Amino acid sequence: MASTGSAWVRRFHPAPEAGARLVCFPHAGGSATYYFPLSAALSGAADVLAVQYPGRQDRLKEPCITDISTLADRLADELGPWADRPLTFFGHSMGATLAFEVARRLEESGVILRGLFASGRRAPSRHRDERVHLRDDQGLVEELRRLSGTDAELLADEAVLRMVLPAMRGDYRAIETYRYRPGPPLNCPVVALTGDSDPLVDVAEARAWAQHTVAPFRLRVLPGGHFFLGEHTEAVARELTDHLAAPAPGR
Repeated sequence: MASTGSAWVRRFHPAPEAGARLVCFPHAGGSATYYFPLSAALSGAADVLAVQYPGRQDRLKEPCITDISTLADRLADELGPWADRPLTFFGHSMGATLAFEVARRLEESGVILRGLFASGRRAPSRHRDERVHLRDDQGLVEELRRLSGTDAELLADEAVLRMVLPAMRGDYRAIETYRYRPGPPLNCPVVALTGDSDPLVDVAEARAWAQHTVAPFRLRVLPGGHFFLGEHTEAVARELTDHLAAPAPGR
């Protein structure tokens, strides 16, 4: 892994000669390493960066940021210098909403993304009253089991749980207290990816991402639940490869 000089960004398979750059935003409780398989699959096709939020792995001792707006402000500052080549964002679950908010901020500063891939998340303007972050530890673990996104052995290890639950709770608080602030739609294409049995996103909620861009929109529904991405890394990598190989708008 090459150093990026930033605590916020990981670069597992550097591709300095690639003509495009992909930035990946993890889900609630997730870390940059979640995207290692996708980065490997895209090796050479793009310079892939993965975001590392505070409060986990090598940033374990840092306090979590429990507000999406604050996270987006910080990441817009961190990612601005990486816009020296066409940028595409990919976010899963909480990461999709965060990627959208960072994209809004970059567009306000004059950076137009090449595209936004919103995976496993309803459109920002679609709200559900969710309060997982208010549950006790056992309630939070039960939610993680329900979504099948965390290794069962990890959930059975109390020492590990004590380390990871604060970040999970903090991220859940951030995304569950997020409220969409109306504003101009994005100028970049948006692709929404969703699992056909995701309990957190229905197809109509995923299709509503179309309202958040003036550029082309596309929806793809894949078999699986909330963490369908783990089962379809190759298919998602092909989607991204085709997108990255297409000529960038205005170039």
